[in-house]
Amino acid sequence: MKIIFVVNPKAGKGKGLDKLKENIAQVSRELGIEAGFYLTKSVGDAEAFAKLTVSEAEKNNEHIRLIACGGDGTVNEVLNGIIGHECASFGVMPIGTGNDFVRNYPEAGDFMSVAAQLLGEEEKIDVIKCWGEIDGREQTRYAANMFNVGFDCNAADLTAKLKQYPMISGSFAYLAAVAGTFIKKKGADLKVELDGELVNNGSILLTAIANGGFCGGGVNSAPTADVRDGLMDVNVVYDISRFNFLKLFPHYSKGTHMQLADIDKVLLFKQCKTASIDPNTDTMRLCIDGEIFDAKKVYFEMEPLAVNFVVPKVLEG
Repeated sequence: MKIIFVVNPKAGKGKGLDKLKENIAQVSRELGIEAGFYLTKSVGDAEAFAKLTVSEAEKNNEHIRLIACGGDGTVNEVLNGIIGHECASFGVMPIGTGNDFVRNYPEAGDFMSVAAQLLGEEEKIDVIKCWGEIDGREQTRYAANMFNVGFDCNAADLTAKLKQYPMISGSFAYLAAVAGTFIKKKGADLKVELDGELVNNGSILLTAIANGGFCGGGVNSAPTADVRDGLMDVNVVYDISRFNFLKLFPHYSKGTHMQLADIDKVLLFKQCKTASIDPNTDTMRLCIDGEIFDAKKVYFEMEPLAVNFVVPKVLEG
């Protein structure tokens, strides 16, 4: 088996890359496990590298393990590069901001440990397939964690812009983006179908189609989500007032919102296997695992146990 750490040099504003490379070399040598290091060059390069590496592994009848070192966007690129190839698996070393996918594994070993990654066990997990006109062309994308439209997506979009400033951290950028998006109360105008049933046609605050439970750097918006249950967890939050939003958001963030009385007056929740979102405007902003795209009507389908994921080993001591 070949193991390669695929590193986004912009993640974490580029801090500690030399130390990480040295740590990979040292730990792999100590454990007697061959491991490489690849530094991505631009947006999309992690996906292109993953596709090329998987193709070579198939030709050589080898298994390849790619550890995505970055934020959720890097994870998404590596996932889309290996999807459909049984000879490949992906892991995550969360050195970026957000890092929501790994929050689905509270009992796993240390995701930041090179040894835990090298010795990790692989398990099959679900992914969500999405297709339609995205960024001006027909394409298919896969998500490990979540799709967002409306408030969540708008906040993520603003977060990415705020993080470009040198003194603004990822967590502070997200909180500032939530505040800014709240002031504008910018949502979306959508038709939403779940398992073939039209559940919304009009203005909403947000909709989230989830495989994993977290978004926005730890907001537990889908507390019943399970990456191995074969179901998407969908929230459609209605076009509520700013006052109601302020009351709801702390619960939404902690994942306790479904316990509130009359929550069905505030949001619709459903588990399903297929979905579609169609903007009543020309296009919408679509967030795929933290990355933002312009899209027209898109379709979603659950792909149960479709990819191999590396769960870091719990190490003693």
